[in-house]
Amino acid sequence: MVGFENHIGKITISENYLTEIVKHAVTNCFGVADVCSVTTFRSAVSALTAGKAFRKNKGVLLRTDKDGGLIIDLHIKVTYGTNISAAVKSITHKVSFAVEEAAGIDVHKVNVYVDDMNA
Repeated sequence: MVGFENHIGKITISENYLTEIVKHAVTNCFGVADVCSVTTFRSAVSALTAGKAFRKNKGVLLRTDKDGGLIIDLHIKVTYGTNISAAVKSITHKVSFAVEEAAGIDVHKVNVYVDDMNA
């Protein structure tokens, strides 16, 4: 759960909702093939369990900083020939905009990790 306060009161948003917003924004960006599992351990367990074990967090980690802003870590797979710098810039902007529009939460940082490439 991610919570914040504003002039209306305290608002709590589920992590699953934010994760789905982020995954939807990322997969609609040009050059992104998929969202990868976060760690090698999670990748291995996910492969052994047909992807069921860590499906809810697949490739997206959400956390808050001391100021209450959201920090998003993304692990993605890009398609071959994609300008990675341009893709990461586009993803950062699109994810920040989507989360701020849908949830009203201030996104302080989006970290994009390119873990794999699709041939």
